Amino acid sequence: MDIALVIIALVMGLVGLLGVFVPVLPGTVVSYIGLLCASFTADSTITIGQLILWGIVSLTVILLDYLLPGYFSKLFGGTKAGITGATVGTFLGIFFGIPGIIFGPFIGAVLGEIIGSKTTLEQAVKVGFGSMLSFFVGTGIKFIAAIYMLYYIVKVFIAVII
Repeated sequence: MDIALVIIALVMGLVGLLGVFVPVLPGTVVSYIGLLCASFTADSTITIGQLILWGIVSLTVILLDYLLPGYFSKLFGGTKAGITGATVGTFLGIFFGIPGIIFGPFIGAVLGEIIGSKTTLEQAVKVGFGSMLSFFVGTGIKFIAAIYMLYYIVKVFIAVII
C-alpha cells in the first residue's frame, strides 16, 4: 500500500509542479494532495503541523494569484478602474491559456484605465505592466511552494522505495 501511495504522491507532486506553468492545473493544490498522500505512508516524517502549514500556503497562493494583479496595478499608479480591469482580465485570461494568463491582467488594466479613468495611454500601459509583472511574481511563489512540497514527497518516496 505504501508503494502505491508514494507513487501517487510523486505523480501528484510532478503534476503540481507542471500546474505552476499550465493554467488549467491548480498546481499547488495538486502538490498538496501529493504531500497528503505521502504523509499517509508508514515511513513518512511529514508532521500534522507541516500538513497544516502547506495547506495554508496552498490556499494563500491561490488567493494571491487572483489578488496580485490588482495590487501591482495599484503599485504602478493604477486607479480603481485599472485594478478592476486587471482582476477581470485575470479571470477572463484563464480561458485563453498561457497567453491569456500572461496578458489578460495587462489588457484588463490598460482597458480599465483608459475607459474608466481616462488616463493617458502611457500611464495605462505602465499600470498594465505592473499587472503583468504580478503574473511572474505569482508564478515564482507557486513554483517555490510546489518545489518545497515535491522535496518532501521525494524524501518519503526514497524512504519507502529504499
